[in-house]
Amino acid sequence: MNTEKWYNNFVTDLSLKYNSDKTIRMYSHNVKKFLNHFSNYREPKEIPNNEIKQYLLSFNTLNTRKQNLCALKRFYELTVRMPKKVKRIPYPKKMKSLPRVIESEHLKETILSITNLKHKALLALGYSCALRRSEVINLRMDCIDRKRMLILIKNAKGNKDRYVPLSKNLLEILELYARKYKPQIYLFNGQFDLQYSESSYNKVVKKYLGNQYSTHSLRHSGATAMHESGTDLAMIQKLLGHKNLETTMVYTHISQKAIQKVVAPL
Repeated sequence: MNTEKWYNNFVTDLSLKYNSDKTIRMYSHNVKKFLNHFSNYREPKEIPNNEIKQYLLSFNTLNTRKQNLCALKRFYELTVRMPKKVKRIPYPKKMKSLPRVIESEHLKETILSITNLKHKALLALGYSCALRRSEVINLRMDCIDRKRMLILIKNAKGNKDRYVPLSKNLLEILELYARKYKPQIYLFNGQFDLQYSESSYNKVVKKYLGNQYSTHSLRHSGATAMHESGTDLAMIQKLLGHKNLETTMVYTHISQKAIQKVVAPL
């Protein structure tokens, strides 16, 4: 098999379909492994389905298996033009667990007590706006609208733009940070790069909140706080950039205040 030809064609097809460099890198990386593994076949369409299934089962974690299957489905759909070949291979199902959240008062006290302005701004933004890790890192200076008190989140998951509210407290923190660090283009610059790294952001979360938490815990905590303050679920869905309301409804299961309002029958 001419693995290089198939790989290059797939990268071209991905570039036409997706704007996200991260998505293109992930899909192309996984398909490259797949092509190298089955290089003894003349064409991808000749690879038996049972061997594709065994290949997927060789990955230890469900997330890795799911990522590789997703990449293969795109490959056979866009490049091989045989979407039915892998369409019936099911995505692995993992046990659904409730997201870990941090009590809001404790979280606010912790963030406000941080003396490092960059670290304080990172956590305050991620929590106040319930942003994904990539959305914090990719936020540009010109997306902060001080007059309208809004923040534009551009090219988020699903290549969609959305606005989130900019609170007065958050604006004050960001302005103090900006005066000291003078960021360029992106709100958060790295030590040697224009963009702060996702791994560094995650380390900041663990440093102040604990190793059991991650940047996604910060997002979940922000969304839960919105729900507990009375924000409508449909509005939370828009603010978080969720495609389906079902995804947002998980916050009704983890809201301590909402659960405490329930009157037990006995």
